Amino acid sequence: MKGWTAVRIDEIPKRNNGWIPVRDHLGVEAFGVNAWTKRDSDGALIGAHDERSTGHEELYFVYRGHATFKVGDDEIDAPAGTIVVVKDPAVTRGAQSRDDDTIIFTAGGKPGESFTVSPWETNSEWNARAFPLYEAKRYAEAAAVIREGIEAGADHPGMHYNLACFESLAGNVDEALEHLRIASERDETFAELAREDTDFDPIHSDPRFPS
Repeated sequence: MKGWTAVRIDEIPKRNNGWIPVRDHLGVEAFGVNAWTKRDSDGALIGAHDERSTGHEELYFVYRGHATFKVGDDEIDAPAGTIVVVKDPAVTRGAQSRDDDTIIFTAGGKPGESFTVSPWETNSEWNARAFPLYEAKRYAEAAAVIREGIEAGADHPGMHYNLACFESLAGNVDEALEHLRIASERDETFAELAREDTDFDPIHSDPRFPS
């Protein structure tokens, strides 16, 4: 075994929502690294998010093209070659493409801890199958895929949140509220997200819905 691998970024098959799975493709186990192109769903490169649930510091490198970052209240112009580091997990960050060919590399981890694969990456196999069904308004089928993933071991808050969304849209109120409760108890950011998520419009009037 030669102990090294070389690949061009364009040779790595893309997965759902602009994700180029660098770590998984190369079998990297010591640290997290991925790359992203413009997402089909909303045109973003990096969706607005924080890292409170993981405690990760994150580095973003604009490998190609041109992006605009929003980090907290600050906007950062980021042509190719720009590096942006976000050390505070509580700060919301995201990036929009100013060029359709833009690629951003990301690397991250929690200070003082050995690397473990992030739940969103573990969940990706199931979400990649479920979201096309969701977009086709086949909500019950999308929910069945996520339930299968949870039973297979991808038992993470984000999976329960997505299942709650699908069950809400499918008209299954009790199931939606139960999985939203599980997601919110494990990660309080999901309770905040649910307040503005239109997927929960069918159950907003239920007195059990989080205030």
